[in-house]
Amino acid sequence: MPTPTKGPRLGGGPAHERLILANLSTALFEHGRITTTETKAKRLRPLAERLITFAKRGDLHARRRVLTVVRDKGVVHTLFTEIAPAMAERNGGYTRITKIGTRKGDNAPMAVIELVTEAVSPKQAVVREAAKATEKAAKAAPVEDAPVEVVEDAPVEDAPVAEETEEKKEA
Repeated sequence: MPTPTKGPRLGGGPAHERLILANLSTALFEHGRITTTETKAKRLRPLAERLITFAKRGDLHARRRVLTVVRDKGVVHTLFTEIAPAMAERNGGYTRITKIGTRKGDNAPMAVIELVTEAVSPKQAVVREAAKATEKAAKAAPVEDAPVEVVEDAPVEDAPVAEETEEKKEA
């Protein structure tokens, strides 16, 4: 369980903050993306990702845990039948926050929080495995000093350009 946040809460009190986050998570799962303030989006992200992780488990206890936060049974059904199977191969990182500037009325910084719908590309996994393998190989095998080849440059001949500039100065 995450530690409680210190300082001011969203909406003034802890109960109101829980209600705000529950309503935001319901809207996020219903619409796929919502526009809100950056602070609310940053506070919503861990809650939404935890609820998606519960939905991926798919058992009755997980459904009841999600129902304590998301009160709309239709949205919970959507979460368990559509969103969770789409996130099955993804280990975390189910949401994305994009900053979109400020709100006109009070100049509050706004953001769009959305569910990541792109599939995890196998290329990323292969690149990560290759990077780990090279790090292991570098640690296991000591690097030997390679012989350095000395390449001598051919001597540069005096160019007639210098003579031409002297002639221009005299003229």
